[in-house]
Amino acid sequence: GWTCRDDCKYECMWLTVRLYVQGGHRVPQFHGKWPFSRFLFFQEPASAFASFLNGLASFVMLLRYKAAVPPASPMYPTCVAFAWVSLNAWFWSTVFHTRDTAVTEKLDYFCASAVVLHSVYLCCVRTVGLQRPALISIFRAFLLLFLACHISYLTLVRFDYGYNMAANAAIGLLNLAWWLRWCLRNRPRLPHVWKCAAVVLLLQALALLELLDFPPLFWVLDAHALWHIGTIPLNVLFYSFLVDDSLYLLKANSDLFKAD
Repeated sequence: GWTCRDDCKYECMWLTVRLYVQGGHRVPQFHGKWPFSRFLFFQEPASAFASFLNGLASFVMLLRYKAAVPPASPMYPTCVAFAWVSLNAWFWSTVFHTRDTAVTEKLDYFCASAVVLHSVYLCCVRTVGLQRPALISIFRAFLLLFLACHISYLTLVRFDYGYNMAANAAIGLLNLAWWLRWCLRNRPRLPHVWKCAAVVLLLQALALLELLDFPPLFWVLDAHALWHIGTIPLNVLFYSFLVDDSLYLLKANSDLFKAD
């Protein structure tokens, strides 16, 4: 809930905003964040609602994936694990945008990093790991070590926003390049890869919204909220790709078994 101290900070923030606006000055940021108008107990209503919808879309598509794809598919465990990692991240994103505290901020950031890394892992399993299981074990251990070091640095040394953004951006670009290269190479024989290519390209395009740092429209809708809103249909499209690709691999394995 909101304490007396929290309410005092909130009222003082809006008093300051009104004075700035009346004086013809730009809307100020407070501790690096724009002022938002609270709705009920939601500190950032648009971002919280969009995060919830992303989580709901992920959950619905996870159920659809499990209903459509038999566990025998080679990518089944990796895709299901990716879905749960994503659901966890959207849960903490919703909590953070509902109530911004030092703890919820860290959980949001760390879980988001876990999703980005798991997307790289998912890509590695699909493109390399199915043929080289020993290699994927080494790569998985490396990613887990990197995540542990990343969280330890931000928790025990310094919570560096610039470093966190740079690290996630670098991993995101690696993810983009890796998936795109695989999609382009396999486009002739795998018609469903257009879904994957569209998702990774549109995700990078949506990430540019973060550079459009403007005061919230109606004190509710900012660039970060628009980014979260834009990812909702991309979640659906990516899981649709995972369903198509997992069924393709299942059929390919079945055909190979029959041939043997």
